[in-house]
Amino acid sequence: MVKTILKGTYCLLINLENDSKIRVGKLGELDFKKGGYVYVGSALNSLEGRIKRHLSHDKKLHWHVDYLLTHKDTKIMDVIYTVNDSKIECELARIIAKMGVGVDNFGCSDCKCHSHLFYFENIDDLEKYCLESYEKLGLSPRKFKKN
Repeated sequence: MVKTILKGTYCLLINLENDSKIRVGKLGELDFKKGGYVYVGSALNSLEGRIKRHLSHDKKLHWHVDYLLTHKDTKIMDVIYTVNDSKIECELARIIAKMGVGVDNFGCSDCKCHSHLFYFENIDDLEKYCLESYEKLGLSPRKFKKN
């Protein structure tokens, strides 16, 4: 049986329970407000593997988002993704940026975007904004089923 390796783009819907100072790799110590965050990423090798890595607490700190996700007050509430061969991560981030507040230089060291992490004071808005952003690109998003 051959296992299909999916490629795609994903949004992590994150809850930060308290205002926090978090050291984020070369970005240094950053102030994060309590509330919701949407992180936009892509995986053009193994989408499922990348998402499962983000959901894991036992990982080497490699990407900016790893530092946020391993903080004690952080929880991934949901993951919304699409399967696609195109790199649409930056387009999706630009749409979400219009609705949220970007964290400067976060998660975008390999592109020219301002940010790939966006703050929303109201956590209840995260899913709605994420789904609307995918739909504006003509994509049909799905929710990742966490074990």
